[in-house]
Amino acid sequence: MFGSALLWLLKRLMNKSLKIEKNISLKKFTSWNVGGEAEHYCSPDSVEQVKEALLYGYKNKLKVTILAGGTNVLISDEGVKGLVIHTHNLTGIENVSINEKEVTMEVLSGTPKAEVLKEFMKLRLRPAIFFAGLPGDMGGGVVMNAGVGHKISPKEFCEVVKSIEVLECTEEGKVKEKAFTKDEIEWSYRKSKNWQPGIITKVVVGWPNDPDDNILKEVRDGNKRRKSTQPLNMPSCGSVFKNPEGNHSGALIEQAGLKGKSVGGAQVSEKHANFIINTGSATASEIAELIQYVQNTVEEKYSVKLTNEVIYLGVWPESV
Repeated sequence: MFGSALLWLLKRLMNKSLKIEKNISLKKFTSWNVGGEAEHYCSPDSVEQVKEALLYGYKNKLKVTILAGGTNVLISDEGVKGLVIHTHNLTGIENVSINEKEVTMEVLSGTPKAEVLKEFMKLRLRPAIFFAGLPGDMGGGVVMNAGVGHKISPKEFCEVVKSIEVLECTEEGKVKEKAFTKDEIEWSYRKSKNWQPGIITKVVVGWPNDPDDNILKEVRDGNKRRKSTQPLNMPSCGSVFKNPEGNHSGALIEQAGLKGKSVGGAQVSEKHANFIINTGSATASEIAELIQYVQNTVEEKYSVKLTNEVIYLGVWPESV
């Protein structure tokens, strides 16, 4: 935890100005390794730089798109118009507070969930098992109310979040700071509402201080299970579809005979049917076409409409 705190302090001492770049490829910033360029791009490493980015977008009349960890997004081959604010450098665990009853952590939104996992593992607390099953960063976890498919506690992001901080640029060009407690956010399956519009800059998480000596073993067992059942060695976004009520998307896709189905370089994983992988040469358009094919096939066979977890960014046809 001290390393993260030192990194956070150094960032603020440096206090460098924000760099805005043009025509930057976003492919390397997504877990699918596909996508076009950002017309304007920046990667702020402090809350002050996020404010600067929002004001830059306002003054230049640019549409602002937020890119977080890149694990649940499909960026168009045509790229993203306007300004992309990429939060992958907005990282650090600013504070860890421990008392007899509870542990809380103040975490900048671009911090990988894996860093928070490490802290919970040190303290032998159950959120370590939860975070071990999730890719991406903390802000994205709030946006998607990220969760895991198997029955553990906690199972969804809403169970560990205590509050968030958000920056919003108003129509008058003023940057407003807003804070929301867990109860002020409207949580649902793979979704959160009532904090928008704006960009999440900080997430405060907490859990009862009740150490469990079995945590390390359970994390290792969970990692082994995921390696054996998920194509973790191939570019993907994780689960593509939400589970329909009372069923599992992966099971429906497999029953429909779609394992291994390909469109160009995009393929339904042979290992886990709710994963679409990039076999090496896929384009975003091919992935989108395969997603649509899977949806149509499952609906025709079982009258179940699979709903995407994936967020589409950039320039897409209206049919997508």
